[in-house]
Amino acid sequence: MATKRTRRYRQHSAADKVAILRQVLLEGQAVSAVCEAHDVSPTLFYTWQRQFFENGAAAFAKDASAEQRALERTVGELRQRLVQKDRVIAKVTEEFVKTRKELGEL
Repeated sequence: MATKRTRRYRQHSAADKVAILRQVLLEGQAVSAVCEAHDVSPTLFYTWQRQFFENGAAAFAKDASAEQRALERTVGELRQRLVQKDRVIAKVTEEFVKTRKELGEL
């Protein structure tokens, strides 16, 4: 009775994928040789290549983390201003109610 072999697929890290792409794109090695050496199908290789070029603009984009930190800082400042505003409104409302009570309007 023949046993069914299940193929285990290797999970490649982003660094692994770039290294594999580099061998073909920069070092000029044949796609078939690189794919065979890394046990990757050519279809998967070309999928990685397409993703690499579609997302390549991100490598040249402005430092997103610096922009993110600036936005977070702005949000923090706005939250502090909102808390202060709420305190002022609560204090003014309290004084208004107290004054109305003293005048006998409530």
